[in-house]
Amino acid sequence: MANAGEGAPPPAIFWNEKEERFETEDKQAFLQYHLRDVSVDNSTKTVMDMVHTFVPRSKRGMGLAAILCSAAFDHAQRHSMVVIPTCSYISDTFLPRFPAWKSIVYDECLKSSM
Repeated sequence: MANAGEGAPPPAIFWNEKEERFETEDKQAFLQYHLRDVSVDNSTKTVMDMVHTFVPRSKRGMGLAAILCSAAFDHAQRHSMVVIPTCSYISDTFLPRFPAWKSIVYDECLKSSM
């Protein structure tokens, strides 16, 4: 049985800078992050600590979490940031499925600021 959204374009993802989120237009599905600075090779670099991904039950199974993650990783890469994948979905599911993004993951063991 096909997904209801099969063949439809992916939903638009919006960057909500004020709330440090990437979210769907209805704001129900989102990826929460926090920015902070770390020392990398004797310079300061901004890291995007991706702390939580949420998709409401009614929207699960449509690939929204991966779409949110792709938008956030793309944003981090375009802004020369590195990523800390604190969210377990990102570290345990998204990155193994999309290993190319590991190139921008901060490789030191850091704990989330939360």
